[in-house]
Amino acid sequence: MEPSDADDSESLASLRNTIWKQLQAKVKPLRSPRMGSTERGEVTKRNTTTTGNEPNLLSPPQVKVPFEAPLLGEAAGSGSKLESESLETLPEPPQHDASHETQLESRDEQPSLVVPCSSGTDSERPPPSMLMYNLEIELKRGHNLAIRDKGGSSDPYVKIKLANKDVFKSKVISKNLNPVWNEKKSLILDSLSEPLNVKVFDYDFGFQDDFIGSAYLHLDSLEQQRTIPVFLELKDPQYPDEDLGTLELDVTLSPKGRSTEECLESTQQPSTFVPEMRRKSQLWRGIVSIALLEGRGLTPMDSNGLSDPYVKFKLGIQKYRSKTVPKTLNPQWREQFDLNLFDENGGVLEITVWDRDPGRRDDLMGCCQLDLSALAKEQTHHLELELDESRGYVVLLVTLTASACVSIADLSVTPLDDQTERRDTVKRYSLWNSFSNVKDVGIVQVKVLRAEDLIAADVTGKSDPFCVLELNNDRLQTHTVYKNLSPQWNKAFTFNVKDIHSVLTVTVLDEDRDRSADFLGKVAIPLLHVRNGEKKGYVLKDKKLTGPTKGVIYLEIDVIYNIVKAALRTVVPAEQKYIEENLKVSKQLLQQNFNRVKRCAMVLISWGSYINSCFQWESTRRSVTAFVLFVVVVWNLELYMLPLALVLLLLWNFFFCSSRETDELSMEAMFELDDEEEDKEDKDKGLMERLHAVQEVFVSVQNALDEVASYGERIKNVSNWTVPFLSWLAITAFCLATVLLRLVPLRYLVLAWGMNKFTKKLRNPYRIDNNEVLDFLSRVPSDIQVMQYQQLKADTERTALKRRKTNPS
Repeated sequence: MEPSDADDSESLASLRNTIWKQLQAKVKPLRSPRMGSTERGEVTKRNTTTTGNEPNLLSPPQVKVPFEAPLLGEAAGSGSKLESESLETLPEPPQHDASHETQLESRDEQPSLVVPCSSGTDSERPPPSMLMYNLEIELKRGHNLAIRDKGGSSDPYVKIKLANKDVFKSKVISKNLNPVWNEKKSLILDSLSEPLNVKVFDYDFGFQDDFIGSAYLHLDSLEQQRTIPVFLELKDPQYPDEDLGTLELDVTLSPKGRSTEECLESTQQPSTFVPEMRRKSQLWRGIVSIALLEGRGLTPMDSNGLSDPYVKFKLGIQKYRSKTVPKTLNPQWREQFDLNLFDENGGVLEITVWDRDPGRRDDLMGCCQLDLSALAKEQTHHLELELDESRGYVVLLVTLTASACVSIADLSVTPLDDQTERRDTVKRYSLWNSFSNVKDVGIVQVKVLRAEDLIAADVTGKSDPFCVLELNNDRLQTHTVYKNLSPQWNKAFTFNVKDIHSVLTVTVLDEDRDRSADFLGKVAIPLLHVRNGEKKGYVLKDKKLTGPTKGVIYLEIDVIYNIVKAALRTVVPAEQKYIEENLKVSKQLLQQNFNRVKRCAMVLISWGSYINSCFQWESTRRSVTAFVLFVVVVWNLELYMLPLALVLLLLWNFFFCSSRETDELSMEAMFELDDEEEDKEDKDKGLMERLHAVQEVFVSVQNALDEVASYGERIKNVSNWTVPFLSWLAITAFCLATVLLRLVPLRYLVLAWGMNKFTKKLRNPYRIDNNEVLDFLSRVPSDIQVMQYQQLKADTERTALKRRKTNPS
C-alpha cells in the first residue's frame, strides 16, 4: 500500500523541522565587540513556501553581510520574499586564524547588505577542505572616478589582490574618468574567507602611481552558480567621506569538485593541501631566456636625426630594462636575461622601445607583443619582431625551458628531509653530471622558522609580519601572521640555483591593507657562507644592510650544488636585476666612493714609494737585497713563472696572512652620513630636479668612482681569501696557465687566441661577448658588500630571557 501525498507532506515537514531544530541547537549569537544586539549581525531566514510540487525541506538562511558597496540587480533582488522575523542565532563559523579575525573587524566598519547564501543545503555541501571554487570576474567599467591629473582627468587601471598577492592587473585607460575595460579573470579558490582587495590607481609614467580608491569584495557573501552584477564604491581610508567613484563588475562563483584521490590525500595530510593551493600563484613553471640582440631601422626621435634607444620588457608583473645605446638607429644591445613563466599557456611578452631624453619624459619609439604560447619549448627561436606602424625591428633569441626545484612546503614535508629525494638531488648534482644542463648549478632550501622581538609597526603595538625571500630575480613569500611580534611561519622554500655566488635576501615586512608594506628588517646571506642544516638566528639589518634594527629571524638553509658547474658559471656574465634603482646624486655617496678610490690609490702609491726607496738607497740592506733579487729573477725569468708567482702569492696569504677580514672601523667610517647635510639635500630637492643634465654627470662620476674602487677592492679580496671558493678557482686558473706556458710555445698560444677572436663572429653571429676576467671579478664582493654580508651577533641571553617571560611554562 503506497503512502498518500498528505503523508508525504507531513513526513517531509517533520524532517524539515527536525533538521532546523538541530541547526538552531548548534548555533550561537553573532556578536562583534563593536556591535549591539540590534545592530549588524541580524539574520533573516528565507520564506519556506515554494511554488514547485516538491516542498523545500530547508532553505538556507540569508545573512546580513558587511560589505563595501551595494550589489545591484540579481544580487539584491533575487531570492524569495524575506520575512520580518529575525533569528537571534547563527551557525557557529569554522575555526579561523588571526587573519580572519582581522578581516571581520575591518568588515564591521562597513555598511551592511542582505546577500543570499548558496542555494544548496548545508547537508549537501562538502566540508570546506574538500571543496574548491571557481571565481569568474569580469571587470566591466568605472563610473565617475576621481581626478588625479592636472588636466582634469586620470589614467586609471585596476589591481586585484587575494591573500596579499596580486592576481590581476588591468590595462591602463588613458585620460578617462568613465573607463571601459571588459577584461575577464578566472581564479581557483580553496577558501572563501579571504576577501578580494580591489584597488584603482592613476598611471603616471616615470613617477609613483596615484591611489584613486579601493574596495573589498567578500566572497562568502556571494550567491553561487549565478552571475551577479556588482557595484563597488571606492573609498580612501584617509578621506572616508570623499566620493571616488564606483567600479562595475560581473562575478560568478561556482563550486569546483575534486577527485576522490585528491580528497583522500588532503584528508591524510590536512596541513599541506590548502596552503599549497594558495602558494600556486607564486610558483613558476618555466623559464623564458631572452637574448636582446639588436634593433634595425628605428625611428629618429632627436633633432640630430638619431635616437638613444633602450627596450623595456614586461611579462605579467616582471619587468626588465635594457641599457641605453646612444646616438644610433641600429643599436647593438647584446644582453641576455631570464623571466619566470607562471602561466602554463605561456603568456604575452610586451616589448616597448624608448628614446632616452635626459631631463624630460622619454619618447615611445614603438611597441610590439610576443605570444609565448605559439613557441615550441626547449628550442631557441630567432625572432625579428616588427614594431607597430613599421617603426623598425627588434631582434631576439627566445628559449622556453622547464624549471625545477621551485616549491613552498610545510616543515613536515620539506623536499630535502626526505632521504630518498635528498639522495636523488645529491646524485643529480654529482661530479658525474657536471656537463649536463650546465645552467642548473644546484638548489637551495630555506626553512623560515620564526622571528622574535620585531618592530611594532601598527598603532596597536603589534605588527602583521610576513617574509619575502629573493634569490637574484626569483621571489617567494610566506603567509602573514597577524598581530604578532614573534611570528612563527614554519615554511620551507626551494629555489633553483643558477649562480653559486648569488646572495639570498630575506626581508621582513608588515602588511598594510591599503598601503605599501612597512619595512621591518632585512638580512643578506651569500650561498657560499651557508652551513648546511644549521639553525641560526640572524639579526635583522636596516634597508642598506649597514646597521642593525630590532628583531632576529631564525633560518635553516641547505645548499646542494655541482662544483664544476659553479666554476664554469663564474666566468660568464652575472644575472642582472630586472629593474635597477635609479641612482640619485648624493654628496655622501660621492665622498664615500672618492675615499674608496683614494684608499686603492694609496696602496699603489705606497708600493711605488717602497720600490723607489730601493733605488734611492735609503736602506742599504733593502737595496742590496732588491738588487740581488732583480738580477736572479731577470736572468732566470720564463713566462710561465708569472702566473706561478701569483699562485705563490695567494698561497702565502692563505698560510701567513694575519687578518683576512675587512677592517670594521674603516668600513663603518665609509657609511657615516651627516644627517644635517641629508636634510639640506631634501630642502634643495627642487633645485636638483631642475638640473638633470648636471645630475647625470654627477651620477656618471659617482658610478665610475664606485666601479674603479670596487675592482681594486675585489682584487685585494681575492688575494685575502675573502671568498675561499674564488681564491681556489684563481689558483686553479693560474696553475693551468703555468703548465700551458711551460709546455706550449708562446707563439702557438697567441696564434690560438687570435684565431678564436677573429672567427668568433663567424662561428656564432649572435654570441654575446663577455670578458671572463671581469666576470670573475664581478663575483668577488667589494668591501661595501663584505660589510653588508657580515652577520651581526644576536644577544642570545636577552632573547632567551624574553622567551622565558613569554612562555613561563
